[in-house]
Amino acid sequence: MKHYLFILFYIFCNVFIYAFQGTFWVYLFCFLMFSAVVVWGSFDIGLNYFMNSILHKRTKIREVALTFDDGPTEFTPQFLDLLKENKIKATFFCIGKQIEKYPEIFQRIVAEGHTVGNHTFSHADNTGFLSTSKMIEEIEKCDEVMLKTANLKTNLYRPPFGVTNPNIARAIKRTRKKSIGWNVRSLDTVTKDEKKIYRKITKGLKKGSILLLHDTSKKTFNVLADLLVFLKENNYSTFTVDSMIKNQKND
Repeated sequence: MKHYLFILFYIFCNVFIYAFQGTFWVYLFCFLMFSAVVVWGSFDIGLNYFMNSILHKRTKIREVALTFDDGPTEFTPQFLDLLKENKIKATFFCIGKQIEKYPEIFQRIVAEGHTVGNHTFSHADNTGFLSTSKMIEEIEKCDEVMLKTANLKTNLYRPPFGVTNPNIARAIKRTRKKSIGWNVRSLDTVTKDEKKIYRKITKGLKKGSILLLHDTSKKTFNVLADLLVFLKENNYSTFTVDSMIKNQKND
């Protein structure tokens, strides 16, 4: 995707500059347009602008991946109970600080066979402005906590807020992680109405979709309960992100 954006933007700018004789305002306009494209690419992980992320699974059958960010939290056990009751395995992208806060819950996630991914140590609001070395530190520190708490290693990583940039791309490469995105975003952290969240998810579902949810509230738990009923009624099965990557390696 990023290559096409660069090519299209380059062609557009050259045609635009030629047509308007390359005045100052034309160059300024092109600069502003370029800045807008970069910002868009930084905040939309689905564009794969700075780096490639796995966004969905190529499949011909009805199956989806349930992924949960920002845990573990005090709500996570409820999610685990529900998943266990329905015999479903999910993927949890955990924050290092949260693992330190709820080590037993993290151990339960691992013990019950769910897949775990790295979501940085602190999930800092300024993640998009950190240097490469700071990003590496964030990733490695979370790895250390996972290893200490549950003797677990993971090569999966999800960028906080879905933000990407050259520093984050270099950090992921140097720590040998695979970036995992999504193609169905629930917006459950900003939307208050459970019905709106549910409709957004079910409307966007496709074969092989990776769903972004958060195990951080009772609200999302309620949505998950309804979603699992929907999946069952519509003959959807589930898969974990690591199983998808393993299958890609075997192909």
